[in-house]
Amino acid sequence: MTTNVPPVEFTPAGLVVPEESAILAGVQTDIDAAFGGGVNPALETPQGQLASSTSAIVADANSVFAEFVNQIDPDTADGFMQDAIARIYFLTRSPGAPTVVQCQCVGQFNTVIPVGAQAQDTSGNIYACTLAGTIPIGGTITLPFANLVNGPIACPANTLTKIFKTINGWDTINNAVEGVLGRDVETRSEFEARRSASVAINARGSLQAIFANVFAVPDVIDVYATENVQSVPIVVGSTNFPMSPHSILVSVIGGDATEIANAIWRKKDVGADMNGNTTIVVTDSEGYAPPFPTYNITFEIPDPLPIKFAVQIADSPNLPADIVTLVKDAIIATFTGADGGTRVRIGALLLASKFYPGIIRIGPEVSLLSVLLGSATPTLTQQLIGVDQAPTVDAGDISVTLV
Repeated sequence: MTTNVPPVEFTPAGLVVPEESAILAGVQTDIDAAFGGGVNPALETPQGQLASSTSAIVADANSVFAEFVNQIDPDTADGFMQDAIARIYFLTRSPGAPTVVQCQCVGQFNTVIPVGAQAQDTSGNIYACTLAGTIPIGGTITLPFANLVNGPIACPANTLTKIFKTINGWDTINNAVEGVLGRDVETRSEFEARRSASVAINARGSLQAIFANVFAVPDVIDVYATENVQSVPIVVGSTNFPMSPHSILVSVIGGDATEIANAIWRKKDVGADMNGNTTIVVTDSEGYAPPFPTYNITFEIPDPLPIKFAVQIADSPNLPADIVTLVKDAIIATFTGADGGTRVRIGALLLASKFYPGIIRIGPEVSLLSVLLGSATPTLTQQLIGVDQAPTVDAGDISVTLV
């Protein structure tokens, strides 16, 4: 038995699905032939309605087939099919990452604040220290803390102020700058970016291998890696970060400091110098008898860089009553990648236009006039993030004006 309905085709460019109009024409021709010709093709007739229903069924089946074919491509895979592709690379989707925040811990000289030391913010969220430190002579040390719960939980400036579990000699804690928002379950785009980078994870010595290995550390939110191949010092990024000769820089947001150091150690070139504000001692026990050799691994925990926004929207009686909140939520979702895009990252060029689609998607009644941003005041259309800066956003730094 033959049919006049055009089939799907596999071409060098990929799968080609016939247009629904072509499917309908083929079904009508089949019906006409089945009844010996002369059938009225009008869609309002019984045979026309049958042709329309059959065409819709065929078109829907073709769409499902096309979607399945696209799921085989890592660039377009989603859901469980993306998970399956990632398992080939021994990767699993991250269940999320916690908000991380830099805190100033004040207390008695020589007091040790260990990994796991806990503090509480004014909303009742508990944060744990991810890098041990000893309070110096000045009485203040800045240490990273991570929320015990994954997700984009806001930690505005000056809210992480309570020591949850007392440590003798540790008097106060405070975050002068808001935290870097965490994330919920890894989005499709985030997972694909990490999978793509992971193809270098089995290599050794390259920046790509270091980047992929560090990004595989649990709770890491972002990584930036670069190198100086010259025999003289150089500066990199918008902050002119200094790099020593023949060295690497790995800048990391989130994750356990010891695990990050070990991830760098396993992949860096022998003898390569390192740059950054954090040094962890790594023990190499592979192939040695005790005592094992130790090495200092240095990387950068970037300082928070709050980004401020000024948004103007045409005033209208049709705007939702909570338009200001909706705009702020849209900007934060775009900033953190919660909208399915790529979050604002270390060393990136941040463009105001990145935030247009999220605001416009609020509804057809929203007429966006302008979006300005900046680290000091929101007067720019673009902002270059330094290689030693962790971009942050807080609803309190977003102004929305109806004009």
